[in-house]
Amino acid sequence: MQEATLDAINRRILARLQRDGRITNAELSEAVHLSPSACHRRVAQLEASGVIAGYCAVLDPRAVGRRATVFVEITLAGQSDELLAAFEREVALIPDVLECHLMAGTADYLLKVVARDTDDFARIHRRYLARLPGVAQMHSSFALRTVVSTRALPLD
Repeated sequence: MQEATLDAINRRILARLQRDGRITNAELSEAVHLSPSACHRRVAQLEASGVIAGYCAVLDPRAVGRRATVFVEITLAGQSDELLAAFEREVALIPDVLECHLMAGTADYLLKVVARDTDDFARIHRRYLARLPGVAQMHSSFALRTVVSTRALPLD
């Protein structure tokens, strides 16, 4: 998908929706100084074009018992298209993996994993991570504290 051209009004709409995706159309239109119908049309266009990819509730991991965040660097045994595809297919099935990024640098992939505690991460490691296809090396780092966490993208 191409990057959309966003005017100032669309940027204000997106910024406000990133802060509160449950805002009513009436509140949003007032916040961005548009009529409710014009605001609704713009939001619908942003959704249809894929700029707004979806809406979700952001949960506090600690409140749902996921107190450990672990970053896992994975190096594969090779770089063939088949191996990369097999790895990506399997890692997408692991419910505890929040993010998986193909990397440039020392590791091939970087995973963000959530677990209840270190014992739970050991279970995730044994049951899922150690069974991923083509893994040559794996390094895990436990986050001590989250300093910044946001899904809001800069719109400047």
